[in-house]
Amino acid sequence: MRLIFFFSALLRGLYAYRGFIFGSVKREFQSKYRNSMLGAAWSIINPLAMIVVYTVIFSQLMRTRLPGVDTAFGYSIYLCAGILTWGLFAEITSRTQNVFLDSASLLKKISFPRISLPVIVILNALLNFSIVFGLFTLFLILSGNFPGWVYAAILPVLLIQILFAVGLGMVLGVLNVFFRDVGQFFGIFLQFWFWLTPIVYPPDILPEKVRNLLVLNPLAALIKSYQDILVAGQWPHWSSLMPVTLISLALCALGLHLFRRHAAEIVDEL
Repeated sequence: MRLIFFFSALLRGLYAYRGFIFGSVKREFQSKYRNSMLGAAWSIINPLAMIVVYTVIFSQLMRTRLPGVDTAFGYSIYLCAGILTWGLFAEITSRTQNVFLDSASLLKKISFPRISLPVIVILNALLNFSIVFGLFTLFLILSGNFPGWVYAAILPVLLIQILFAVGLGMVLGVLNVFFRDVGQFFGIFLQFWFWLTPIVYPPDILPEKVRNLLVLNPLAALIKSYQDILVAGQWPHWSSLMPVTLISLALCALGLHLFRRHAAEIVDEL
């Protein structure tokens, strides 16, 4: 009963401050590209540059290992399926883990629902992602590589990924207020996590013992689902997403529990 009351109060607070939330998202998006000649195009240029570099370096080696992919163009689509969605995960987790520290002055001066800050981060990340992924989708359509109805499967996969990123980010965000090493460690760990996830390479090139360990990587199943949809035009294996779905829900519950328990202490620690 107390949990239901907590969620109800949380939603009421977010709704009451919806103007503040959407206004903050708008201001952050505008300020990010203010005095920039290319503006929002930088949201596209950064991941595009990474994709071009990986395509040039790895395409000759990797495309022969990918079933149904025998050109650098096909390998680029494979990269986009992983890098663009990884970028969303990395942005949400990296920014959420620092959201309370970065907003210390605001938290001390203004009274508002503290949960608004992670929501603002998530909405900004989704706005940036929608621009990049929308253009990628347009590219798939114009190039004749659009997967058809299977594309609709991206929505539930994306929802699971967002829940995972939000839950992990919230846990790290609360812990980072009290233990500042958490943020430093996660920044380093995220770089290793990228290469431990089959984004640039197919999992088949790994030794069998290492490949079996991918089950311990929650993002491996998510990225594989995106690749199945966008590269192979196949429905994802929903059963493979059950573990990461349960982990995501558990992380969200833990993140909210930590936030609820330490909301008052967070301001004192800043």
